[in-house]
Amino acid sequence: QVQLVESGGGLVQPGGSLRLSCAASGSIASINAVGWYRQAPGKERELVASITTQTTQDRTHYADTVKGRFTIFRDKAKNTVYLEMNSLKPEDTAVYYCNVKGRTLIFLPFDSWGQGTQVTVSS
Repeated sequence: QVQLVESGGGLVQPGGSLRLSCAASGSIASINAVGWYRQAPGKERELVASITTQTTQDRTHYADTVKGRFTIFRDKAKNTVYLEMNSLKPEDTAVYYCNVKGRTLIFLPFDSWGQGTQVTVSS
């Protein structure tokens, strides 16, 4: 079983910055993909950014709405993924969830979600 613990959300003024963290623990053999999603009130959950492990190098993806402002990166040694958010806008307000996919020590696939962390951008 794999657990994810998120941290770093909060209230920030427009133009400000926040860094979210997501630490994975448990029976992890390998991680194939990590991602950050968000869900605003009355809207569906959407992908914000992701890293997919490829054979030769990782591939990152960003939603058009956050390109140039958000950066996803990971510390493989710590099984932790981060989302650096700059130039925040009120429309970035949402609950942010991390997602990690991989295989356990007995080679079963896992697809785990964090508990969610609230990000509010307001003056």
